[in-house]
Amino acid sequence: MGIIAWIILGLLAGAIAKVLLPGRDPGGLLGTTVIGILGAFVGGWISSRWLHHPVSKHFFDGATWVAAIGGSLVLLIAYRLVFGNSRRS
Repeated sequence: MGIIAWIILGLLAGAIAKVLLPGRDPGGLLGTTVIGILGAFVGGWISSRWLHHPVSKHFFDGATWVAAIGGSLVLLIAYRLVFGNSRRS
């Protein structure tokens, strides 16, 4: 997959992570979008580096999607833990 496909996958993974972890995010929509894109890269890297399951070259591979969504969830949780109280309602 090329860089554009990873960005698109990250956008979709970030949206899915947001649905799975609803609530107010400190960064809003833009922050969640960036977290989704970074999460796709981090999830793919973790999958290939430590889980010995390299991500597929196909966009619609299930393991690639699970890795991207998992990475997005991890980054979203970490982001909320670090910056969650910095913005008051």
